[in-house]
Amino acid sequence: MNDPHRFDDLFLEFGPITLRRFFGGEGIYAGDVMIGMVHGDRVFFKTDDETNKAYYKERCEPFSFTKRGTETIITGWFEIPDRLYDDPEQLAHWAREALRVASASPTNVEKRRKAEAMAKLPGKERKKLRKSQQKRRVPRFKKPGQGP
Repeated sequence: MNDPHRFDDLFLEFGPITLRRFFGGEGIYAGDVMIGMVHGDRVFFKTDDETNKAYYKERCEPFSFTKRGTETIITGWFEIPDRLYDDPEQLAHWAREALRVASASPTNVEKRRKAEAMAKLPGKERKKLRKSQQKRRVPRFKKPGQGP
């Protein structure tokens, strides 16, 4: 992973962000919500049908990739306009819109609902539930030396 603080100045007006590995690039997180991604040193923000109009107006391209070499997938992540790299105040506005869109996504809504329900449980029940959830997780990949 590249320098995890290389975008701190750019996002100064928006607020703190963190970068985490995300497929072939990095995810841009505001708290626990992924608002964007970095792929090949290009920044993409999460959009919806309403916010992507501004990206089209600026002639920005959506992030796309080829699935299994046959099908091109076009995502809802759009490359930010070049001018935003020199304008942290405007970038902050676009980042806030990306945060609003990402926060409203079904995945984030469900995470919040579960977290709120968990927070309402008494401490012992919450601890017991977390322990049972950890036991149910199945590792995706076997570690070296594990059986068949």
